Amino acid sequence: MNKPLMKEMHTFGEQETCNQSSPSKKPTPPQPQNAITIAVSSRALFNMDREQDIYEQQGMEDYLKYQIQHEIEPFAPGPAFPFIKVKPVLLEENIHLYPDSEELFDVVLMTSNHAHVGLRLINSINHYQLFIERFCMTGGNSLIGYLKAYHANLYLSADSLKVREAIEEGIAAATVFSPGKITEVPETQLRVAFDGDAVLFSDESERIYKAHGLDKFFEHEKAHENKPLDHGPLKGFLEALGKLQQKFYAKGQRLDCPIRTYLVTARSAASSGTRALKTLRSWGLETDEALFLAGAPKGPMLEKIRPHIFFDDQMFHVEGAAELGTVAAHVPYGIAQKVQSKTARDVKKDMPAKQLE
Repeated sequence: MNKPLMKEMHTFGEQETCNQSSPSKKPTPPQPQNAITIAVSSRALFNMDREQDIYEQQGMEDYLKYQIQHEIEPFAPGPAFPFIKVKPVLLEENIHLYPDSEELFDVVLMTSNHAHVGLRLINSINHYQLFIERFCMTGGNSLIGYLKAYHANLYLSADSLKVREAIEEGIAAATVFSPGKITEVPETQLRVAFDGDAVLFSDESERIYKAHGLDKFFEHEKAHENKPLDHGPLKGFLEALGKLQQKFYAKGQRLDCPIRTYLVTARSAASSGTRALKTLRSWGLETDEALFLAGAPKGPMLEKIRPHIFFDDQMFHVEGAAELGTVAAHVPYGIAQKVQSKTARDVKKDMPAKQLE
């Protein structure tokens, strides 16, 4: 595995400890059936590498004993921490715009850990003043049924096998990686960047490219530019964000909206961008910015954008983004997963048979 992906994020923890202020009144939890529900695993939210090593090398009983002995010590932040941390800030600062809304963010901590670990997780959440009221600790059982019961709009995990299982069950999910360096992200605006093909859209066009090459891909997109692409695994999450953005637009806050979305695609604008934009329009969706890179690396552009998270179906782009400081998440969907890079094969080979999340 590319080592920068595994670096710890202690700097975030140090910044949060220094920046903590007196506790403010927490917003009222949204109604679960109406909320934008983000399910996040404990190892995506916090850095639990040390604890995972104990579990793998010494077994469950020593793992639980260690957790209990250290339960007053907060975990260091993990890769999903900035993405989760920004949500209560947005709600507290903008609640006056939609005081009666039920379509707010709801974060559920989903973990296959034993309930004994719950106290340390609660202590860590309170330490960082995160607004997470709902926990699901399955004690080693599958999370899939619980994800469906919570109507999760998005599942973030550090375990690629669990993410694949969720994707196969029709749940929007991604494996999140730590960046190779610390990049400051905005505290008052949530920025989410999406790849297009096999993330927001289906992998229809990518299959043409893989099978027949770039020229045939351009011909196909030109011939079908007025035919919307089918939806990809994260289309529903963009739709959920869009519904919340519309509340701000209705208040005249389009230019100052605290949520900003980006399409960052390897497509070329002139030759294949039309179909992408027309597809979003046909769905009644939009992104605030659309960046057509014509095959150029995405990392430098993402470094400029500074999103809280970036979703892509290809590990090459995920690694390139992470190396330059972006929290990147891999969406294991589509034809690209059948043409794995050497790095992706190594990741799978080196993974333990069972991981605690």
